[in-house]
Amino acid sequence: MSDKPIRVGFIGLNPGAHWAAAAHIPALQALPDEFVVVGVANTSPASARNAADAFGLPHAFDNAQALVDSPEVDLVVVTVKVPHHRELVSAALNAGKHVYCEWPLGNGLAEARELAALAEAKGVVAAVGTQMRVAPEVEYLRQLVANGYVGEVLSTTLVGSGGPWGGSETDASRAYLYDRRNGATLLSIAVGHTLAGMRDVLGSFRDLSARMINRRHTMYVADTGETIPSTAHDQILVHGTLESGAAVSIHYRGGLSRGTNLLWEINGTQGDLQVTGAHGHGQMVQLSIRGANGDMRELAPLAPPASAYEGWPDSSVAGNVARIYARIAEDIRTGTRSAPSFRDAVALHETVDAIERSAAANEAG
Repeated sequence: MSDKPIRVGFIGLNPGAHWAAAAHIPALQALPDEFVVVGVANTSPASARNAADAFGLPHAFDNAQALVDSPEVDLVVVTVKVPHHRELVSAALNAGKHVYCEWPLGNGLAEARELAALAEAKGVVAAVGTQMRVAPEVEYLRQLVANGYVGEVLSTTLVGSGGPWGGSETDASRAYLYDRRNGATLLSIAVGHTLAGMRDVLGSFRDLSARMINRRHTMYVADTGETIPSTAHDQILVHGTLESGAAVSIHYRGGLSRGTNLLWEINGTQGDLQVTGAHGHGQMVQLSIRGANGDMRELAPLAPPASAYEGWPDSSVAGNVARIYARIAEDIRTGTRSAPSFRDAVALHETVDAIERSAAANEAG
């Protein structure tokens, strides 16, 4: 790969408050020597032209296949709804393009395994957007634990609020979240993203038992006036042990609480760590860390060095996505594999799948 900027084509980029515009575009703008966005494909040529005009892009492709086949595109970024990931990522990989796909990688474990195998066969860089893993607070937390700040980890407890899967009202653009068959649920998105960070700090599960409960059975779609069934669970409970032997307890709930919305504690033989945030999506919230060990009797603030934030976007949303892109650039240019990979995504999908299977067995039980 030359030193010229890596040319990026988006499948799913719209102006306004959409995820790609709010997170990916400012992230790429923070890395002008590494990337240039050259084109977009959306659900229609008109939509693609509208986006290209809004962002000043040279190419508005008629469809996704035209984008992935274009010699003007090096890296295909897939930021569409989960049910379309398999088709679009497969097309990009079969065209020999590097890929950045949002998490979840596939609609379930089988699709994720299929895409990971295809990416490996093609020998391209294939990254997944589990950006909590590269958050400076999570990297700092990992160092604290590895360096023995809490001694031997005895247990960890995680409580979080997942936002959209609460309340009684939504809009048409988010209605698909409430049909669990679409693979974009409280478990797969909010819990999955945060589990990606937890795994990096504390390791993977040895065993687990889960319950998933649906307390909200309908959802009102405000802009259409329709009431739709809600089959996506809004309460996720998991307990078990990690490979280290540490005990784990997780409770995620839909909506937002008037109290705690993200509380992650790590308790050990020599100390304690506490991570908090304004909501339970650990991948895009500003995290705060407090800790105490030894003779300390109260938790005190802990923070990564200022250098961990220098040169990155100020917001956690764009900053963590930018850190993923920086790793992708290194991987493309040097042949490393430092960005969260499709194979990493499979391991995370396996945990999500284990939670689903355990919950189903306990419900049938």
